[in-house]
This record gives sequence, C-alpha cells and structure tokens, in this order.
Amino acid sequence: MLENELGNLNAVNAAARLLGCDLIRTIDGRQLIGRIVETEAYDESDQASHSYRGRTERNLVMFGTAAKAYIYFTYGMHYCLNVSVGPIDHGAAVLIRAMEPIAGVEHMIQNRNNTTIDNLLNGPAKICQAFKIDKTLNGHDLNYPPLVLRLNRPVDPSAIAWSARIGIREKGERILEWRAVISTSNYLSRPL
Repeated sequence: MLENELGNLNAVNAAARLLGCDLIRTIDGRQLIGRIVETEAYDESDQASHSYRGRTERNLVMFGTAAKAYIYFTYGMHYCLNVSVGPIDHGAAVLIRAMEPIAGVEHMIQNRNNTTIDNLLNGPAKICQAFKIDKTLNGHDLNYPPLVLRLNRPVDPSAIAWSARIGIREKGERILEWRAVISTSNYLSRPL
C-alpha cells in the first residue's frame, strides 16, 4: 500500500520519490494518465506550508495517513492537488506541479478547452482542470479509483534537479530548494 512507503518519507524525499510515478483518473469508464515530472515539498516546519500554524479544518489531510489527496482552492479560481506524506500527526504534503500526458490526452484537452499538448499539464491548476479534480476528492485514498497514484520505479537521483519552489517568497536568507524536477522533461511548469 502507498501509505507504507510514503508514510516513511519526509516531504523532501517524497517529492523526489513521486517523480516518474503515474496519476490515474477514471471518469465515465475512461482513464486519464499523467506521469509526474515536477513536485514541491511542504512541511510543517516551513512557513510556506499550510500546516505551519498547526492543524485546521482546511489542512487536516496533511496531518493524517500518507497517500491521501490534499486538495485546496487557491486565488479563488484554481484547485491544486497534493499528496499527504510522512507519519500521522506530522503535517506534510507534496504538491504535484507538472506531469507528462500519457493516456486520455484528447479528454484532458477537452477538459481544459486547450488545443496544445505542450502546456496541457504544466502547472498544478492545469492538472486539476485536465483531470477534473476538485474538493470532492479531498481526503481521497490514492490507492483506489477514481484517482490512483501508481508508484513506479524511483527516478535515478542523477536525473533529478532541485530548485526554489515557484511563487514562494522566503523570509531572510533561507531559500529552500524543495522543488524537484526530472531535469530532461519537456513538460515542466517553468524551466530550471
């Protein structure tokens, strides 16, 4: 089960582990599949994390069992998908930032009202639009349909690059390089 592996990883290690894994969304009997190429780690020790100020109704999934979908609404217009990681009672999750389209591409394009594959899944809001992910899936166990996370073989560490997270303004000199990407991917949300 996913929670055994992801529950034993901190957010940074889980961000690397999720690279190369597949997200499978079943809608009306059709499967949409994307391969994760970019992630960001968020931990309760980090001021940018929703869990930084402790447990709330909004972030409860981050403090629960690993391998649950933590979905939030941002800027009053977009959903973002995270995967809860780490031990129970420690608020941590990994944001899925970008994916490579694998299957069901025509349906993803339809769901996004988009005609190009280049920018189909290169951002967290785009992923949620393409996969029809919203708050109804918050807390969903990613072992089971309609939204499944399939752990593939870990990506070789030499193929992973790290950078500062996107849109996070860190205070002081501490810049956390908690954005993990498959360095050769053409589907990143932003270049390195």
